[in-house]
Amino acid sequence: MKQDSLQSIEYQVALLVRLTTAHSPKLGSLDRSEYLILYELQKSGALGINELAEQLMVSISTASRQVSNLEAKAYITRHADPKNRRISLLQITEEGKAALRKVQEARATGYDEILKEWSKEELEQLEMNLERLNQSFKSWKK
Repeated sequence: MKQDSLQSIEYQVALLVRLTTAHSPKLGSLDRSEYLILYELQKSGALGINELAEQLMVSISTASRQVSNLEAKAYITRHADPKNRRISLLQITEEGKAALRKVQEARATGYDEILKEWSKEELEQLEMNLERLNQSFKSWKK
């Protein structure tokens, strides 16, 4: 029984990623990596590239490439860390905050439409389970 559940969960997560990716262009101008980087910088404040890569569980080279794209759009800036001038800190700009806010509003509207038939309790349960699943993925060491 457990194996059947695990297979179903794996498939449903894969399908969820595919469906959300398919709908993303309708919900704003940021791709998934841009959205996550801007969200993390908005939430955490200025971060070094190593810390950002660790938070997002990507390689430093991947994070650097994604950061360069956001710098070119003027959504983030780099400045020297006052504690260690050898390290650059990344910070979201006002333009980046505006782009993030626009996408968050579009996504909130979309999710509101998608989940309109769900009760408050069902939404709270989904939120709790998604947070728990993400935390389990983040702490999983293989």
